[in-house]
Amino acid sequence: MGRLVYLLDTNTISEPSKQNPNLDVVEKLDKFQDKVSIPIFVIFEMIHGAYLLAESKKRTKILDYIENTVLELKIFNYTIEAAEWNGKETARLQRIGKSPSYIDSQISAVAKVNNLILVTRNTDDFKYFDDLKLENWFSEKKG
Repeated sequence: MGRLVYLLDTNTISEPSKQNPNLDVVEKLDKFQDKVSIPIFVIFEMIHGAYLLAESKKRTKILDYIENTVLELKIFNYTIEAAEWNGKETARLQRIGKSPSYIDSQISAVAKVNNLILVTRNTDDFKYFDDLKLENWFSEKKG
């Protein structure tokens, strides 16, 4: 495995499981396959989303994708170091009137303390975190 560079948000790693995935995202996932990782929270979000669906081929396809692709990636847990950074950073943001979602703040912390670039479509959700590196692999092109 190459040096890990990217931490993928749920919207990025789940893109290939869509009926018409964004080709830029799929291409970059293939290109950087040995440089990507996910935070543990992505597994929760994907499984939660799958089980909100009725029993169907779509739900089965998503669960298969999680088991056969997503769980094969390097998974970062939420550590004490991440919790410390998150507590300080979330307090700073709240003092300036910004209140990130709980899970976004945890994902940010995992990216920051592991010196990874967070790859997400929702860069606005993360833009106020101090010194957090972000990339958006999405373009307007679809499958």
